[in-house]
Amino acid sequence: MTTTEDRAGGLQDLEEDLRPLPASGRNARISGQFWIWAGANIAPINWVLGALGVTMGLGLWDTMTVLVLGNLVGMAVFGFFVLLGQRTGATGMVIGRAVFGRRGNYLPTAVQAIVVVGWCAVNTWIVLDLVVALLGKLGILDPHAGNTAVKIVVAALVMAVQVAVSLAGYRAIAAFERWTVPPTLAVLALMSVFAWFFLHIDWGYAGPAGGALTGTARISAMSIVMTAIGIGWGITWFTYAGDYARFVSPTASRRKLYGASVAGQIIPVVWLGLLGATLATKNGSVDPGQLIVENYGGLAIPVLLLVLHGPVATNVLNIYSFSMAAQTLDIRAGRRPLTVAVGAVALVACVFFILQDDIAGVLDAWLAGLVGWVAPWAAIVLVHYGVIERKVTSFDHLFDAVGSRRLPDVRWRAILAFAVGVVFTWLFMDGSVGALRGPLSLRLHGIDLSWLAGALSAGAVYALLAAADGRQWVRRRESAAALAHPGSAAAERLQA
Repeated sequence: MTTTEDRAGGLQDLEEDLRPLPASGRNARISGQFWIWAGANIAPINWVLGALGVTMGLGLWDTMTVLVLGNLVGMAVFGFFVLLGQRTGATGMVIGRAVFGRRGNYLPTAVQAIVVVGWCAVNTWIVLDLVVALLGKLGILDPHAGNTAVKIVVAALVMAVQVAVSLAGYRAIAAFERWTVPPTLAVLALMSVFAWFFLHIDWGYAGPAGGALTGTARISAMSIVMTAIGIGWGITWFTYAGDYARFVSPTASRRKLYGASVAGQIIPVVWLGLLGATLATKNGSVDPGQLIVENYGGLAIPVLLLVLHGPVATNVLNIYSFSMAAQTLDIRAGRRPLTVAVGAVALVACVFFILQDDIAGVLDAWLAGLVGWVAPWAAIVLVHYGVIERKVTSFDHLFDAVGSRRLPDVRWRAILAFAVGVVFTWLFMDGSVGALRGPLSLRLHGIDLSWLAGALSAGAVYALLAAADGRQWVRRRESAAALAHPGSAAAERLQA
């Protein structure tokens, strides 16, 4: 039988505006979730972040431990947000309407929209120097020249491909990832074999000679890496999960969906992180991107393809998720024009980065500060749907217009819990600039527990202050449903 996903135009039309997807539009393959999340993480930024521990003075095995354990925890929680998207049939930001209120949800949604634009720009920009260096290895240009025009042209071409794939919608994104990720993994495997068996990696690397970290300094560095690419990396994907899992049938195996999505995240993140960390042991002060160029001269063409694939595979999700977030803000525009608009804005930002001499540190600090909101948001959403609305099975109210009697307008208690979580995130954060170094982290000698403090505080405050209010709204919706449909499940629950 032909599904909606297999018909060229059907699903694309359903995606143009935010609306509940009919059952016929929720037949995406579970395996497609693996390829989507794997493709999103086969990006050079992950080997750069993987080298972070080594460049900070940690040993190789300390870095590996943080990478593996952190991602196991962070991605395990990510899987629950995938299941929430399947359960509700709603995007990552629409699910917040029952939590923060129909208009109260504008706050976290606006932050999400800004974050995805920033990531789209930085993911495109971060590979440009590496592309120029690889083209230099091929003798196409002089890698030591400025090459500003070349970078702008490459950025424009990459952005055009990203926008084109996103314009076609979920079906095209799933197909792009399904067909491009396997050969990209093959290139990554070739790079790994070459690095780990022929580049004389120092597998016993314990830190720079005479400067290996010990005691509190070691724990502090491990906590920062945990926030950057351990648990923290999984947290940054929570808000995206529902945008893609909503296409999976609610009757599909939750266990298989969970396993495919989590595996799609963990495998490339840990793999690329370990590759970056091991390469960094050759010289702890060398940028891992340049290190790859220096060591893969004979593989310049396949490595170049992997590098160019990375931002495209990641940013098609960023661009698509931006259009979903923008529509959740009740911006009256279709998905396609929003897709073109965000591509143009991200390209302008990318060109701005190209023209700067040293933007990396400021950009990293800005993004770190922005993504710090996800941990408290996630804790609140998990408490709401895991406790307050645990037995709710119908979620069409999430798509109601402003003024709906089935949704609160602004749930101030939820927003207060969110604000408390953001404050506690900052208090325990050890960022790269002074404004992002919280006083409690300083008292802990630089140990970064921001994600944990933000999640626990926000979740606890929400459970204490907003749970009763949330249950009242659930009962109100069930009462209205029972009056409209006397024999429904809502009526039976109300009678019970």
